[in-house]
Amino acid sequence: MLGTFLGLQLKALGIFLSASCHDQYLINFLEDGGALTLLDILSHSQSKDDDKAGAIKLLLTVSKAGRKYKEIICESHGVKVIGECLSTSNRDETKEAASVLLESLSHGNPRYQDQVYKYLITCMTCSSPKSLQLILHTLCIIQRKMKTAHYSIVEPLLNTLRSLHLEVQDEAIKLILDLKHYDVKAVLLTGLVALLRPIKEKEHQHQISKESEMTEMTGSFPVLVQQAAAAKTIRLLAEEDQELSRELLSLGVIQHLLHTMGNREHPDGQIQASLTLEYFVVSFPVVEDQVQRVMGSALFAEFKNKADTVYMNMNETEAEMLLTNQINMSQGNDFTVLF
Repeated sequence: MLGTFLGLQLKALGIFLSASCHDQYLINFLEDGGALTLLDILSHSQSKDDDKAGAIKLLLTVSKAGRKYKEIICESHGVKVIGECLSTSNRDETKEAASVLLESLSHGNPRYQDQVYKYLITCMTCSSPKSLQLILHTLCIIQRKMKTAHYSIVEPLLNTLRSLHLEVQDEAIKLILDLKHYDVKAVLLTGLVALLRPIKEKEHQHQISKESEMTEMTGSFPVLVQQAAAAKTIRLLAEEDQELSRELLSLGVIQHLLHTMGNREHPDGQIQASLTLEYFVVSFPVVEDQVQRVMGSALFAEFKNKADTVYMNMNETEAEMLLTNQINMSQGNDFTVLF
């Protein structure tokens, strides 16, 4: 079917398949290998983006015709082909159409819903911010239809918090907030708390050149972005659910938030950690007492007055004190809520 007039052929097919008596046309089209042909257009390296968009539109028409038609697409390795198109396409419109098609294939298709879900998880390593945003958005829609969450979703999802694109972070945080209702909650919370205190891979190793040091600093910036996003996500989780707040406290979140507050390499991380810590201080009297002891009266007074700007007046000694704090609130504390 590939050729000079492919676009016209696809438009003509669209007219037939969208007709009021389209059922027979659709059956004939699929019996003649129509689904495989459309998927071949998507996977062919020489296909134009307009043609790929046309093929996706036709596949969406097929998918909307019912469960057995969705199954035909999936049986033809359609999930993989469409997922690759979503991850690698050069045009946003094509990516958006591919994400809509994958969501359609997951709906009312119990035999292949899990396949769509798991393949989208593998796609979270893609480098395109727009693709990643759409993958996360589609995963969020599919996840809400499922009774369980796959544990393989946790690590790549937390890694997406390193993105420098806010739209990607927003979709990732929405998915994390949804996953608190599933069996991966404990692993997810533990992972988020750990991100507040990232391990520097080259810490305390042999001397490195100035050029290598600069490369390491540049490479560490996404980790700092991830740290700030983790602090923000923890705040949103805690504000929604008091029981989650207690679970986070038992994981030692206060020590880690104080550490992030003292990290002067990334002001946004300090701001997010301060705002999150403020929630715990206001909500739990025992947390307020312990935090005041660590900060000292002067810094704590500034923190209570305006948490989001306290980092601006923090001196080096105070920052080091927060970075190296050894506060332990994970066990033996009365986490009574103050409201």
